[in-house]
Formats: sequence, structure tokens, C-alpha cells
Amino acid sequence: MASNLPRRTAYIIRNTNETKIQLSLSLDGGPLDPLPATEDFENLDSLDDESKSGPPENQERKTHASQITHSQHIWIWTGIGFLDHMLHAWSKHAGWSLRIRCRGDLASMPVPIPLHPCDARVVVQYLTISTVDDHHTTEDTFLALGTAFTNALGPRTGLARFGHAYAPLDEALSRAVLDISSRPFFVGDFGFRGPMMGNLNTQMIHHGLGSWAQNAGVTLHVDVLKGENDHHRSESAFKALAVACKMACERVVGREGEVVSTKGVL
Repeated sequence: MASNLPRRTAYIIRNTNETKIQLSLSLDGGPLDPLPATEDFENLDSLDDESKSGPPENQERKTHASQITHSQHIWIWTGIGFLDHMLHAWSKHAGWSLRIRCRGDLASMPVPIPLHPCDARVVVQYLTISTVDDHHTTEDTFLALGTAFTNALGPRTGLARFGHAYAPLDEALSRAVLDISSRPFFVGDFGFRGPMMGNLNTQMIHHGLGSWAQNAGVTLHVDVLKGENDHHRSESAFKALAVACKMACERVVGREGEVVSTKGVL
């Protein structure tokens, strides 16, 4: 890729009744500013431990899924540790810079209650809504990342378009094949042995990647070919996906403005 090309970036907010998500993505790495303050991510550090639900307010704080280098800024907090770990591996090996923070209904969520019904500016207490599970947080995070991928990619011209990779992790081996086709389709075979990895239901790996493929507008096949340990199976799959993404998103010198399709459109 020519060094004088602009970076492909996107910033999105995705809010539902179940999750509040902020996400900033650069497909070409480089620095990303901290996510801006919004009313959904204010005063988090002032809440007591029992009612707190969400990421630390200070984005300079080191977390289990943060890595700031001269070539990449990665800072991820969804509230699901294993999901953070997979997103970290994906962004790292794809060469992305990625900042995500999410407040979901996987834990108690504090909602401000005004002093007077007619004056929503004055907050005196927090009402805590009940826990659901990891489904909405995982699904909405992948949907948000798919939307950001589409927005950052922009016109689907001049790209390699196809990407494929194998990635091992000890005894596990995975394959990922990607087509930036604008024809969303996902097929995955992970063969997990257990129902959970940390606090993430193993079913959500398949559902999450299917959600990402839908909003990213890609055809994606991910297969875990071998492996005894579920953590290794999952991580090798995300690493293979990362390398396939990096390959498919490459801007090809000499193809600028060209649609890489016999149809003439993607």
C-alpha cells in the first residue's frame, strides 16, 4: 500500500435498550484518539463497586486487552473478558487500531434518576436494572464492528478483495477465507468441547462472527481444523481471520478505482 494514501477510519455509536457502544476503528493502524465522553460513559469511576457496570472512565488505564504502540492503538472493554481477548487478537494481527467500550445488560446497569420528575438535570441516585447474559453485548459489539468496517472501507474499489489464512496455536489449527463481496454470508465450524470460555458462551463465537459478516458485507468461512483446547481453538480462529482480513483489505497499486468483479459492482 502506498504510504501517501489516507487512513481508512470510522467512529460509530450504537445504542439500544440493551447495550451502549462506542467504537473507533482504523483499518490501517496508527494512532486513535481516546473515545469522546458521552452521557452513557460519564462518572463511571464514581460509582460504587456493586452498582458499577462498564469500562473504566480513564482510557489511559492499562487493561487486559489494551496495547498502545507507535503503529497500533488497541483499547477494548466490553465487560466480557474472553471476548475482549479475541477482539484484541483479531485487531492486533489484522494491523488495525481499535478502541471499543461497551455497557451491556450482562451485569447490573446504573441508570440516573432525577431529583424531580420535571428536572432531568439533577441526579440523586442510580436505579440498577437487572442482569440478562452475554448475548446482547456480544452480538451488538460484533454488529458495531461490522458497521465500522463497512464505513472505514468506503468504496469497495482497488482492493485485493480476497483473503485467506491458516493460523496455529499450539495443537489447534484454523483456516479463514474472506471475500469482500457485499454478499453477507457466514459459515463457521469451531467444534468447541464445552459450553463456556471464561464468561462467554461458546455459541456466541459463531453468532458474533455471523453478525459481523452481515454488517461488514463479507462472505466469510472459518473452520477450526484441529485442537483439543477450546481457548486455543477460538484464538487460532480469530488469528486466521485477522490475517485474512489484512490480506483482503490491501489496496492494490495500479487498481485504484477499479471494482474487482466481473459484474462491475460490489
